Amino acid sequence: MARTFLIDTDTASDDAVAIIMALRASDVRVAAITTVAGNVNVQQSTRNALYTVELCGADVPVYAGAEKPLLRRYENATWFHGRDGLGDHGYAPARRTPESMHAVDAIIQTIETNPGLVMVTLGPLTNVALALARKPQIASQVGRCVVMGGAPCCEGNVTPAAEFNIWVDPEAARLVMLSGLPIELVGWHLCRRDAVLHDDDIGRVLALNNRVASFAIECNSHARSAYKIQTGEDGICLPDPVTMCLALDPSVGNWSEHYVDVETQSELTRGMTVVDRLSVADDERNKTVWTEVLRRPRAKVYWTMDTQRWKAALMAGLR
Repeated sequence: MARTFLIDTDTASDDAVAIIMALRASDVRVAAITTVAGNVNVQQSTRNALYTVELCGADVPVYAGAEKPLLRRYENATWFHGRDGLGDHGYAPARRTPESMHAVDAIIQTIETNPGLVMVTLGPLTNVALALARKPQIASQVGRCVVMGGAPCCEGNVTPAAEFNIWVDPEAARLVMLSGLPIELVGWHLCRRDAVLHDDDIGRVLALNNRVASFAIECNSHARSAYKIQTGEDGICLPDPVTMCLALDPSVGNWSEHYVDVETQSELTRGMTVVDRLSVADDERNKTVWTEVLRRPRAKVYWTMDTQRWKAALMAGLR
């Protein structure tokens, strides 16, 4: 039987590739795609999701969601992905339109009608937090919640302490982490160095010689330039497709279970994903601060992955 996926996304260049991987997986049925403000505003995110679905010839409903974070001013990442989120190549608008239902309602409805589904989040967690605030019981109906977000025990990509998705809406991220959802955290560190698509990898993708593969490389051209400025590494970094790879096959990665909290008070470390890697959260000196977290299940945190299997999974999705 096909597994059911629900994808929440701030659709830009790497999100689009992740969506393609899910739509083209033979054992997956994508029940819904919900969009949120993040890399680009929610209207552009929705347009990009519709374009990607149409490119794949799929019939999946797309629902527009939150236009801004719960409490913060909205900050985008167009400097990284381009003004339209897809590298500014002037792709034609999709012919299809979004559904009339709000993404938050769609998340609740999709989970309730598909208990045990896999939820994959590729952007800020605003929609998911709002859905949980309205109906907390949906947390127990999700089989896995695979989150692209965080920089556990390493540097961030938007501040020294934080990864973009969590930093944009840290209050939403903290609510989700403490919701009881079966969280699997895929941090930015997994997507760097050997996981980056280098020239030989890009050549193999382009050699597939199909529209989807060409789009996957082309729409990430702006992101490639921005990533080199950001890190000094040359290549295409694909955090959302890495996350989708692990959602499709968690055995590609290595993980362990830990309590995780999100910093919301400090401007210096806003959005930091604080991982109790040495299991000291319940020590007497820490219990007061970690009380709320200790009431919840531990999250699975991915630390490493088999980069050859990741790239093979990407090729399979684009072939």
